[in-house]
Amino acid sequence: MAKKENVPLYLFHEGTNAKAYEYLGSHQSGEGAVFRVWAPNAQWVGVAGDFNSWQAGEAPMRKISDGVWECKVDKVSRYDAYKYLISTADGRSFYKADPYAFHAETRPGTASKFYELPEFKWTDSAWLKKRREKDIYSSPVNIYEVHAGSWQTYPDGNNLPYRELADRLIPYVKDMGYTHIELLPIMEHPFDGSWGYQVTGYFAPTSRYGTPEDFAYLVNAAHRAGIGVILDWVPAHFPKDAFGLYEFDGGACYEYSDPRKGEHYQWGTKVFDYGRSEVRSFLISSAMFWLDKYHVDGLRFQRGTPVCINQPQGR
Repeated sequence: MAKKENVPLYLFHEGTNAKAYEYLGSHQSGEGAVFRVWAPNAQWVGVAGDFNSWQAGEAPMRKISDGVWECKVDKVSRYDAYKYLISTADGRSFYKADPYAFHAETRPGTASKFYELPEFKWTDSAWLKKRREKDIYSSPVNIYEVHAGSWQTYPDGNNLPYRELADRLIPYVKDMGYTHIELLPIMEHPFDGSWGYQVTGYFAPTSRYGTPEDFAYLVNAAHRAGIGVILDWVPAHFPKDAFGLYEFDGGACYEYSDPRKGEHYQWGTKVFDYGRSEVRSFLISSAMFWLDKYHVDGLRFQRGTPVCINQPQGR
């Protein structure tokens, strides 16, 4: 167990760290970056990415607590792609994306991207003040549900980026008399057909539509127009894509180990192990992340949809 002097790590293992994303994942450290990942069953972990020609042996990680691994890498740049190479006691090795990454490759790519929290100048202070003072229980609510990838597209079928979506969607929503936009999951996901309900990046706005700053622009623009933003969020289960949370360190990690509880067989998805303190910290942190860092006004909890795609192992 982590020493109490390392408060974020102690709270993470206790299951009460609501800002685990500030400690785990990848973060700027001088000219380089520090990487931390929870992989309690791993025999060895290294970081492979654009910064070391995908040679994980050049960035081995050391275990600093019950299952948390850490290393520092010099000269890491924004947008550098990376994954963790995890080796198990039974001799297997595989690449995994960072569960706490703030940005990711656009599908079909599956690597995480080194990216600090968005550097965005928020101008929605009037909305936030009004929100704090508002009696929500006596105020009318009229919600417009939107799938960002299909509400409108370019003539060639390509998606609108976040900023153009904001510029088109928000005037329409306001003109129609809605008070809130509810976005189907915009957390990173590999399969368009899931409509975002098969999440693999619980801290990353999908790169289909742009950067984290671009997503912040959408929320900020909605608030400046007097429109609230609600996100669909899926804390119930996750897909079995090889690069994601599924058997993250070679065995049950984020999912229940008991097969009677650990899988939605009709959907082909794994169920989060809510009894595990580190998983609770992960999910609580994800929820708080969108509220704190992106100023969203609420979360709608979703079970997900019966759609899944499995991708081959490897980078």
